[in-house]
Amino acid sequence: MKVKYDREQDILYVSFSDEPVYESDEEKKGIILDYTVNGQIAGIEILNASRQVGNPSKVEYEIA
Repeated sequence: MKVKYDREQDILYVSFSDEPVYESDEEKKGIILDYTVNGQIAGIEILNASRQVGNPSKVEYEIA
């Protein structure tokens, strides 16, 4: 998994797969889900991230 935040564009992207994106759906305004050819989620793109999440440049990782 990879997390990338582009401050200039204010876009947060969480990638779950190295497979190419086959199709994308905007589930809600500014939230785009990317899918592989097999229908698995390849990533999530959040537009205007600083308005959608508390602090898009801060990432915490937890294993439970």
